[in-house]
Amino acid sequence: MTKIQSSAFLGDLLMKVKARDPQEAEFHQSIAEVFSSILPVLEVHSEYVSSGILERLVEPERVLMFRVPWVDDAGHVQVNRGYRIEMNSAVGPYKGGLRFHPSVSIGILKFLAFEQVFKNALTTLQMGGGKGGADFDPKGKTDGEVMRFCQSFMTELARHIGPNTDIPGGDIGVGGREIGYLFGQYRRIRNQFNGVLTGKALNWGGSLLRPEATGYGCVYFAREMLAAHSDQLDGKTCLVSGSGNVAQYTLEKLVHLGAKPVTVSDSQGFIYDADGIDQEKIEWIMELKNNRRARISQYVEKFPKAEYVAADPRLPYNPLWSIRADCAFPCATQNEIAAEDATQLIENGIVLVCEGSNMPTTPDAVRIIIEASVLYGPAKAANAGGVATSGLEMAQNRLGLSWARSDIDAQLQAVMKSIHETCYFTAERYGSPNNLLAGANIAAFVRVADAMLDQGVI
Repeated sequence: MTKIQSSAFLGDLLMKVKARDPQEAEFHQSIAEVFSSILPVLEVHSEYVSSGILERLVEPERVLMFRVPWVDDAGHVQVNRGYRIEMNSAVGPYKGGLRFHPSVSIGILKFLAFEQVFKNALTTLQMGGGKGGADFDPKGKTDGEVMRFCQSFMTELARHIGPNTDIPGGDIGVGGREIGYLFGQYRRIRNQFNGVLTGKALNWGGSLLRPEATGYGCVYFAREMLAAHSDQLDGKTCLVSGSGNVAQYTLEKLVHLGAKPVTVSDSQGFIYDADGIDQEKIEWIMELKNNRRARISQYVEKFPKAEYVAADPRLPYNPLWSIRADCAFPCATQNEIAAEDATQLIENGIVLVCEGSNMPTTPDAVRIIIEASVLYGPAKAANAGGVATSGLEMAQNRLGLSWARSDIDAQLQAVMKSIHETCYFTAERYGSPNNLLAGANIAAFVRVADAMLDQGVI
């Protein structure tokens, strides 16, 4: 196919997806991003078009939606919606987290599942892509309420998952507590003890370094990005958004490697600590967010030299990204860096943007960053450390073994280095040198598409 023919084909397909499900903006955005990268592939491999690979790739293999009734502490019956999107299993069983948050919808989960397919493919492990969750908010709920919700949720989900079929893990709102309740109910219903979930506690099948893996992996990826240009993280001032699991361990690994993180945030505002957020301060953030479940604004009560800036939805930009720094690590949520933020980052001398959360940068912002020759680490590559370590947990479960922390860390570093090399050299091969977004999308697409070709029309 010529470039014009390929472009027309992809444009028509995207229009059909939008017409079929017009309300799923995030899903459309994730598809458009991949489509924008794979034009050079379709020019060489017309069989991907003639075999309907693209049409099948944008349609989930299975979408599950179910009622989740549960009883709160006051004895009232509550009802939520549960979901599981089993997107693609061409290279392995479905793998992807569960998200419990009021914003959860089919559209959000389809976007996350689509991203997960490519992210998992980049690890080269045998994992397909899926995502699930519920519009349930664990915040403000007692342990008993969370347990009853998780038990009701798993009562339905257990019909559809298994260690060789679909292996969920944690995500926003689903941490160790929730994984424990979910696993307990699965074990009760199925009378099986197996690796059906990842993110388990260490004493019943979990893996060392799993909580840290996404944040650590993101920083390892950034280290490889800089090393490819004869630079390093040591001495760099870094902006980090978010204050959950990914942000916490991104902060920690930045400090380990000699960088100086100066920000952290939640939905109500952000902290700017010009002195740097060191290990003592990181431990306080973990105490605030993980144990007290408090707002990040309380940081300044402990460290009064820091500045707290409340979120202002009237502003067309996020002031966090206006602070002068060398590197930016968005680790909060999707589309948090808009075009105005990207422009501000560039004006302030940013040299690297590395994504810890899923699709945190809008398409316009990505274009601005790449055109300015700022190093850009896309989420599907940069935050793949979490799912890679989940893959290691799955391997340990199958073998009945528990590997040492140092061994897992070495494997995590090797995986992130390999992913960077794959993205870097694939981008060069297809005429987009230094464009890791193009490299990631192309490398992952080719692996999944070839597997789909091998397996026939299913």
